[in-house]
Amino acid sequence: MPMFQPSKNGGFDGHILDLHTAVKDGVLGGCGGGDGKIMVVVTDEKKQLDLKKMITELELPEIPSVFICPISLEPMQDPVTLCTGQTYERSNILKWFKLGHCTCPTTMQELWDDLVTPNKTLHQLIYTWFSQKYVLMKKRSEDVQGRAIEILDTLRKAKGKAKVHALSELKQVVMAHGIAKKTVVDEGGVFVISSLLSPFTSHAVGSEAIAILVNLELDSDSKAGLMQPARVSLMVDMLSDGSIETKINCARLIGRLVEEKSFRAELVSSHSLLVGLMRLVKDRRRRNGVSPALTLLKSVSVHKQVRNLMVKVGAVPQLVDVLPCLDPESLESALFVLESLCLESEGRIALKDSVNTIPNTVRLLMRVSEKCTNYAISILWSVCKLASEECSSLAVEVGLAAKLLLVIQSGCDPALKQRSAELLKLCSLHFSDTMFISKCKLTRTIQ
Repeated sequence: MPMFQPSKNGGFDGHILDLHTAVKDGVLGGCGGGDGKIMVVVTDEKKQLDLKKMITELELPEIPSVFICPISLEPMQDPVTLCTGQTYERSNILKWFKLGHCTCPTTMQELWDDLVTPNKTLHQLIYTWFSQKYVLMKKRSEDVQGRAIEILDTLRKAKGKAKVHALSELKQVVMAHGIAKKTVVDEGGVFVISSLLSPFTSHAVGSEAIAILVNLELDSDSKAGLMQPARVSLMVDMLSDGSIETKINCARLIGRLVEEKSFRAELVSSHSLLVGLMRLVKDRRRRNGVSPALTLLKSVSVHKQVRNLMVKVGAVPQLVDVLPCLDPESLESALFVLESLCLESEGRIALKDSVNTIPNTVRLLMRVSEKCTNYAISILWSVCKLASEECSSLAVEVGLAAKLLLVIQSGCDPALKQRSAELLKLCSLHFSDTMFISKCKLTRTIQ
């Protein structure tokens, strides 16, 4: 890393040297660096950039160790040197002294002089290094902003393959640079891109447009525009027939629309949508679509008309069968959906008729999270209540009673304990006391 050679009068004469030379000549003392050249020096104090602001905004992963305060491990803004030759951030070393310490924090040498001397040379080196990085960052940001605006202008006039190319290029810029996302929104890009989604849009254009939109901050007006039935219909079509990346983007974008208060359930009361989401959930080769699909299913399952349609497309047995394969977050979403389907009589019947509902659900009790246990017990309660003798007997056979006892004795929510006790009582009605105790496999606990 290049440095400025301080002049003999204490200032800087503009001569550039690298860090190796700076260490060799005693400017920094004992640190290594790179070999780039720093050319940024601001002499007018009024025009100087704020060092704290630069440090905060840059968030650099690697900073020369000589710039780091040994106490806070953060870049120094006001470095001072002790009589031992060690340098610290002024506020940190003063706090050290206020705690009653009379030693150097790094060497633990006892100080023979408690004066702190401003290290102006190091301060200028720090300032110059961060200034260069900051100016370069601003320059790149301006370049990115300019490029995003240029592509948007092209997109407004483009047709055919040129439109696809412009969208593809804009997608790359947006995904690579956070500043580009804000620029696209500020320049009216959301409206331009949304207007490309229509019943006559090709999947090539639609997939690129949706990939951009899902990465932008959309306000309520933008979401309202995307909630037009023709646009939602296009997203549903691409969710069924597009690439895995396009399917995931469609699921995420529709999920953001569902969150809006003005959202209408009929927009997602679609056989094609639910079938497409279930295909993503069941896809064993490409598991990255499972979480977005279940998150969207969770969001739409709060609507009664969607729940009834879910049962009709066979979502219940399919969700039950994938439970053992899901990660904790996806599992929570799947159980939420199944619990929601218990609100419908057809959903409860479908859960009872699915051969894996009871074993797969019992297996999850006290194994993932309290929330998952809560959902699972609610599902089991609905099923056992519907066909008490048939389902309760099967549930006890696969270990439900013992699991319920663990829930009751745990430190979980009192309401969950109460529901567990009620389910345990329901299951015990079809057994003699001796038989039920033997099924529990926790004789001492029962007695």
